[in-house]
Amino acid sequence: MIKRTKVASAINLAVVSSIAAGTFVASSAFAAEETAKVERIEVTGSRIQRQDMETASPVTVIDAAAIKAEGFTSVDQMLQVQTSMAGAAVGSTTNNGADGVAQVDLRGMGSQRTLVLLNGRRMVNSGSGANSSVDLNSIPVAMIARVEILKDGASAVYGSDAIAGVVNIITKKDFEGFQFDMNGSGTDKGDGQNGDASILYGFNTDGGNYTFGAAYSDRRGVVQSDRSWTEPGNSSFVGNGGIVGNRLDADGNPIYDVKGNVKQQVKTFQDGEWKPLSQGYDFTKDSFYQTPSERRSLFANMTQELGNDVVLTADAIYTNRRSSQQLAAQPADIMLDVCGVGTTSDKCLVLDSAMIAGGIEADDRGKVNYRRRTTDVGPRIYSQDTDTWRLSTGLAGTLDVHTGMNWDLSYTYGKNQAKTTVENSINAAATEASIYSNTNAWLTGVPLTADIIEDISFVEDTKGGNEQQTLSAGLNGELFDLSAGAVGFAIGAEYRRESGFYTPDEVVIAGESTSAQQDPTDGNYNVVSFFQEVSIPFTEKLTGEFALRFDDYSTFGKATTWKIGLTYNATDELMVRSVAATGFRAPSVAELYGGNSGSFDYLTDPWGNELDPQILVNYISDDNLKPEESESYTFGLVYSPSYVDGMSLTLDYWRFKLTDAIARMDVQTGLNACFAGDTTACETFKIGANGDLTNLSSALTNVGSQDTSGIDFNLAYNFELLGLDWKVNNDMTYLAKFEQDGEDYTGTIDGNFGAYARVRNNFSISVGQDDWSVMYFNRYIGSMKDYYTDYDANLDAFTAVANVDSIIYHNISGTYHVNDSTTVSLGVKNFTDEKPLTVSNGSDGGTVPEVYDTIGRTIYGGVTVKF
Repeated sequence: MIKRTKVASAINLAVVSSIAAGTFVASSAFAAEETAKVERIEVTGSRIQRQDMETASPVTVIDAAAIKAEGFTSVDQMLQVQTSMAGAAVGSTTNNGADGVAQVDLRGMGSQRTLVLLNGRRMVNSGSGANSSVDLNSIPVAMIARVEILKDGASAVYGSDAIAGVVNIITKKDFEGFQFDMNGSGTDKGDGQNGDASILYGFNTDGGNYTFGAAYSDRRGVVQSDRSWTEPGNSSFVGNGGIVGNRLDADGNPIYDVKGNVKQQVKTFQDGEWKPLSQGYDFTKDSFYQTPSERRSLFANMTQELGNDVVLTADAIYTNRRSSQQLAAQPADIMLDVCGVGTTSDKCLVLDSAMIAGGIEADDRGKVNYRRRTTDVGPRIYSQDTDTWRLSTGLAGTLDVHTGMNWDLSYTYGKNQAKTTVENSINAAATEASIYSNTNAWLTGVPLTADIIEDISFVEDTKGGNEQQTLSAGLNGELFDLSAGAVGFAIGAEYRRESGFYTPDEVVIAGESTSAQQDPTDGNYNVVSFFQEVSIPFTEKLTGEFALRFDDYSTFGKATTWKIGLTYNATDELMVRSVAATGFRAPSVAELYGGNSGSFDYLTDPWGNELDPQILVNYISDDNLKPEESESYTFGLVYSPSYVDGMSLTLDYWRFKLTDAIARMDVQTGLNACFAGDTTACETFKIGANGDLTNLSSALTNVGSQDTSGIDFNLAYNFELLGLDWKVNNDMTYLAKFEQDGEDYTGTIDGNFGAYARVRNNFSISVGQDDWSVMYFNRYIGSMKDYYTDYDANLDAFTAVANVDSIIYHNISGTYHVNDSTTVSLGVKNFTDEKPLTVSNGSDGGTVPEVYDTIGRTIYGGVTVKF
C-alpha cells in the first residue's frame, strides 16, 4: 500500500484534475465495484494509471476559474503569460505573417516543439495550410475545464514534437444542467472590444453522461497609430514613388562607404528635381496591434457504459474562424530596364538629365530600382476563413477487476481547411509594363488613374488544409507486487497519418506579384509506433518510472526515445524528483515539401543597398531532412512544511539540448559575415557582388542547435486570516542560458526571435468569503539587451546595443456570486496603463507586440448563469 505523505497531498491539490478523458478507465465507472477497487487516473506525462499524483515530471495546472478570473478570451492569451514561455509565439497581436493563428511556445524553443493534446490525444495541426503546429483558436475557452502544462520532454510517451513539453487541454464533461456565459472587454481608449457568449448543456443517463456546448467570440481591431506610444513607421517605399540612386555630397559627387561602395538612397521627384527622400511612409496608420477575429464553435463530450465493464467515450469539436489583418499598401519594388542612349521604347525607361543630375544611373545589369507604396490602390487586407473539425472516440474496459488490468482502443480524426484572400495585391509584371507605358503618371507623383489601378491590382486567393488520422490501442495495469507496492505498466501501439497542402494564388506561384514568390506545398507521411512504460516502487520512498518508444516514419525511417524518472520521498514533507529523457521532432509537411517561398524579414543591409527594414529572403525546403533530436533533464524538490499548513514550494532545474535542429541559418549573421569578406557566407546565402541581395536565400537544414537551461520556482499558500480565505501564488522562471545555432540569446529581445528575459515572475493574491472574492495579479518581465545592426566605421564592427528596461503589469479582478445560479465578474488588465517598451528592431510599432501589452488598460466583465 502506498504511503500518503504531506507532499503527495500538496501535489494532488495541484494536479488533482489531471484525468485524461480519452483514457478514462471503466473501473471507476461502476458503482458496484467501488468497494473492491480504487479509482485510478492518468496524469499528463504518463500513460500509467495510478492511485495518486506523484510523478517525476513537473506539471502546472490552470483551471477554468483562473482563466475566467484573469479575463482570458483565448487559449493563447492564457498560455503566453506563463513564466515558462519565451520567444514570440504568434497570436492576437501578430499582424504580419501569422494568418490569424495562435500558438504556444514553451521555453522559447519554437511552437513546433510543444505538443498540444486535447483530452490526452493529439490535436490536428491547423492554420492556413500545411502547418507544423496547432492553432489554439480552434479550441474555445468555454469548453475548457483545465489546462495541464508538462514542462519536460515527453517524446518517449507521446512521440514527435514533445521536445519542450506538452500542453494538454481537458474539456468539460460529466456536466448536468444548463449554463450560460457572457463576457466582454474593451480598452479605456474606446477600442479593442472583445465579446464572447457560450452555452453548455449536459444530462445523465443510465450509466452515462452527454455534454454539449456552443461558443461565439468577436474580437475587434486596434490600429497602431491610435496609440501615442507608437513610433511612426519610416519605409523607403513612398506613395508618390521613387528611384534608388547614388547618395551625393554637396558638390554632386558620390559618397562611398568604408568598403569603397557607393552609398544608395531613394530619390523622389520634387519641384522638377530628383531629391533625396525626406520622409518615409508611416505604415502604422494601416496596421493592427490587435487583429480582428470572429469564431464560432460547437463541441460535445459523452461517456456511456456498454456493459461487461466496457465504456464508450467520444468528444467532438468544430470551429470556424474568420479573421483579418491589415498592412500598409503593397510596396512595388520593380527593377526597370534602362533604355540605351538615344533610344526610346515602351519596354524600358529613359533616364533624363534631371535623373542623372540627381544621381540616378543604371547598374551593371542596365537596370534601376523603382519603389512605390501603392496607396492609390489601398492597404492590403488579409482575410482567413478556416474550418477545423476533430472527432475522437474510444472504448475502454477492464480485463481483470481485481488486478486492475485495463485496455483501451481509440480513433481520432482531425481536419482543417482554410481559404485566405489578400485584397489590393499588386501584379509586378503588370506594374512594370504600366510604368513603361505611363511614365509620367508613375514618376511625377500624381495619383494613379482608375484604369491603371484596375490593371495592376488583383485579389490574391490561397487555399490550404491539414488532415490527421490516429488509431491507438493500449493495455495498462499492474504486473506484480513488490514489498513497497505494485509494479505498474502501460504498453501500446499507434498508427498516425498526417497530410497537408497549401496552394498560393497563381500570380504568386508565377512570381509576378510584388509580394514574395511561393511554390505550392502538398505532401503526407505516416508513422507506426510502439510504446511501453513501467513504474517500479523500489522502496516506500523511492519510485522509478521508465518509458521506451519506437517510431517508424515513412519519410526518414526509425527513431527510438527513452525516459527515466525518479521520485524520492525523503520525508513526509520533502520529495526529490528527477527526469532524464530523449526526444525528437519529425520534419513537417511544409518543411519537407514546401518548395521555395519568400519572406520579408527585418534585416539591415550592411552595404546600404536595401534601404527598407524588410528585405526579401527566399526560403527553401528539403525533402531529405532528418528528425531533430533532443535531450532533456530536470531535477527538483517539492516541499510542504508541516509547520505552515497549506503551503507548498517547488524548485526545478531544467535543461534542454537540441541537435540536428531543422532551422535556417541566421540571415543577418550571414549578411554581416559576407560584408566582412567571408566568401563562404556569400555563397551560402547567395549574396552577389557588391552586396546584391536579389537572390538572398536561406535553406532549411539539420545544422541547427539549441541549448537552454534555467530554474522554475513556485510557491502556493492557502490560509485563513481575519475570517477570510486567502490564496497566494508565485511563479518564477530564471533563464540561465538560451543558445541557438551558436548565438547567445540569453537576456535579449528582438522583433524576429522575440524575448528571452532572464527573469519572468507572476504573482497573485486572492481573498474571499462565501459569495465573493477579489484577486490582484502582477506579471514581471525582466530587463533585456536589444542588439541591433549599425556599422561603425571607426571600429569596423557591428557594435550597437540598447538596454530595454524591466516592466511589471498589474491586474485586478473580482467575482460575486449573486445567488446559487448567477455569478458576475469584473476586472482590469494593465491597471496602470503601462506603455510597451521600445525595441529598435521590433516587429511592429517600434516594439514586440507578442511580448509587451500594446493596447493599454483593458476593462472586462462577465456573467454566468446556471440552472
